[in-house]
Amino acid sequence: MAAVTTGNEEHAPLISNRFLTRLTVGVAMLAGLTVAISVGGRMLGERIALAGHTESTAAIDIVIGQDQIRLPANTIRFEEERHTGRAERVDLYLTWPEMNGYSNGERARFNDANHPESLIFLNLSQSTMSRDMSGRLEPIYSHLFDDRPEPGPAGLTRQPLKENSGYGGEVFFTGILPDGSDYAVRCMIPADDAQSTSADCQRDIHIGRDLSVLYRFSSRLLPQWQAMEARVRDYLGRSLVENGRAASAIRSR
Repeated sequence: MAAVTTGNEEHAPLISNRFLTRLTVGVAMLAGLTVAISVGGRMLGERIALAGHTESTAAIDIVIGQDQIRLPANTIRFEEERHTGRAERVDLYLTWPEMNGYSNGERARFNDANHPESLIFLNLSQSTMSRDMSGRLEPIYSHLFDDRPEPGPAGLTRQPLKENSGYGGEVFFTGILPDGSDYAVRCMIPADDAQSTSADCQRDIHIGRDLSVLYRFSSRLLPQWQAMEARVRDYLGRSLVENGRAASAIRSR
């Protein structure tokens, strides 16, 4: 029996409206997914590029022991430390000699290990000793020197240590600051200058009421020891908060 055809069937569209609707929805979803991937990829790429850094200069108020210090977020080295409130310690990194925090324009300086003289690193914590490094020079460190001082950079005196001092291959450099107080810094001098790191030398000072500041720098910066001491003290002195205002003076022990 022959199939009966109608005029409507002869003129039916090859692609139904339902199919077109589904196709349009599918294309829209694919386009949306493409945009989402593009935006998400860009955001992820930017986050990876920052590698824990931030360009934010928002003020972070941190209380350590008896001291409150106000710091731009981009000077705080670790993301988990960038929050207002009480903390046991905070780690900073600053460009040298500008004393600025991270910025995208200076990204190479923060990521280039071949130029450690571009940055200095600071650790702030509550004091656990009554004297800072300068204060320990005469009663403690001087007894460890082997009495063969040598000229050091920029007016410093190199103080080799006795073999039984327990400090290994380290050496001290001592000097006199412009105000007449003692200066002392402890260093591990690399055999080859190309092996210098941002932790070759370290010195600790006391500021504020009860704050200990350990700052580390490349041995390449030893000739600039006086300028570094002055700028570290000035920067942190201006960052200290006392009675709601930044303190202009710091206390050295």
